[in-house]
Amino acid sequence: MSMKWPVILLLLVGLDIVYYQRVASLMNDEETMCIIEKMSDNSICRGELVVIYPDLGNAACTVIPRCRQFRRLLSKEWGEPRVKFVQANKGKDLQTGFIQGTVLSEYRPPTPPSGTGYHRYQFFLYEQPDDRIISLNKQETKSFGSWDLDSFVSRFNLGSSVASTQFMTQNSED
Repeated sequence: MSMKWPVILLLLVGLDIVYYQRVASLMNDEETMCIIEKMSDNSICRGELVVIYPDLGNAACTVIPRCRQFRRLLSKEWGEPRVKFVQANKGKDLQTGFIQGTVLSEYRPPTPPSGTGYHRYQFFLYEQPDDRIISLNKQETKSFGSWDLDSFVSRFNLGSSVASTQFMTQNSED
């Protein structure tokens, strides 16, 4: 059984095309591969507080990568994250991340200015004393996020945080 040269050549060219497509596909996969860097700051990253964003998953103690447009989605499209504290003794809401209660300040997505590098976005969980009603004063309400957390914690006798976490991101164009 002998094959003619044109048929063998055509078969080899066909195999070469299939191989080229496979290599191109692998290269494309590597370009879209997204590595999410974990932070190892045990002073903030403690207590297993989970911060979940769509497509990204748990952003707790991570550096938000630029790949897959995560930074743009985080600052412009995704709403507030689902925050879970699996170790919660009271309240299933904290364990599942569907927390209900009084909103002191509406969620605002991270929007670090261009050219300013990485910014930290931190989450602290405190146990509210049963006899305390927590509220923001006028200055805290007006200056979203730029008020003194230690003063707030002291004013309501909240003590140490039960859990905390953070993530870092920068402007999506940087």
